[in-house]
Amino acid sequence: MFSIAERIVGMYNTRANNLVYPMRLALYQPDMPPNTGTMMRLCACLGVGIDIIEPCGFALDDKRLKRAAMDYIDHLDFTRHRSWEDFAAQIGNRRLILLTTKAAIPYTDHAFRPDDILMVGRESAGVPDDVHNRADARILIPLRPPLRSLNVAISAAMALGEAVRQTEKLNSV
Repeated sequence: MFSIAERIVGMYNTRANNLVYPMRLALYQPDMPPNTGTMMRLCACLGVGIDIIEPCGFALDDKRLKRAAMDYIDHLDFTRHRSWEDFAAQIGNRRLILLTTKAAIPYTDHAFRPDDILMVGRESAGVPDDVHNRADARILIPLRPPLRSLNVAISAAMALGEAVRQTEKLNSV
């Protein structure tokens, strides 16, 4: 058994025994360890896999990341990707659904599929145009003006919760 730090830092895939959904959450070059840890915990609790696309804005053995992820890392299907190109080459024909403030479709109006990959961008900058253009769909969480965005972990939780709600009947058939 690997320690939490070894599992976070290791350049390999981890597979939790309790993965429930083929759906995944991808974090594009995350900036903030507490948000990343929170999303790792979210995915572990929902039975959804997570992909972290490097480079990150912090060391993956950061204390704040470990504090937010807690011992949930042992229940997480987690894959690190050295770059956007590595990630893009591995997703095959799965749909990439980008959460972005530049979208027109509310997340509640999007029809999710069980094997979708939901992606969130960097807290500080979102995703570059080439990643934005690669997305099969772009969704947003409508906010009341003049407010511009939610915390990325809260956004991920809202969209992932809706995706799981929509697809859980498909997974139980």
